[in-house]
Amino acid sequence: MEKRISVRTTINNKVYDFEIEPRLLVVDLIRYNAGLKGTHVACDTGNCGACTVIMNGLSVKSCQVLAPRAHGGEITTVEGLRSGEKLHPIQEAFWECDAVECGYCTPGMLMTTIAFLKDNPHPSEDEIRTAYSGNLCRCTGYLNIIKAVKRAAEKMSAS
Repeated sequence: MEKRISVRTTINNKVYDFEIEPRLLVVDLIRYNAGLKGTHVACDTGNCGACTVIMNGLSVKSCQVLAPRAHGGEITTVEGLRSGEKLHPIQEAFWECDAVECGYCTPGMLMTTIAFLKDNPHPSEDEIRTAYSGNLCRCTGYLNIIKAVKRAAEKMSAS
């Protein structure tokens, strides 16, 4: 049995203390240790973006980051977006623009949007397409996702 290590991290503004194997991935820490199932596992190679979370202010593919890197840090998952019963403006925009079909890629798309709009609050369509090149969706064809990102940018700049 591999030696376990202590990791203390904040996920969605809640502090967690874990005893984990050093080779555990952040996506597994979130899903199985913290019990938050909104972050999805799909490709395990970092190609699809379904596991995207915000870690220490940056968008990361959590299937590519070892959990010990989360020690002392802060992670936001899709569960951390809404405030009580109120959806985040990005969630509202995706819903309003029908940017969701099966929904499997949606958590990663939403988290990518958080980081993207923080850095680029008024993106062009080309900038949106480039930003989402690391997120795969097999259902929507991306047109409604692009509309949703534009709508989210409008909502966030208006608030």
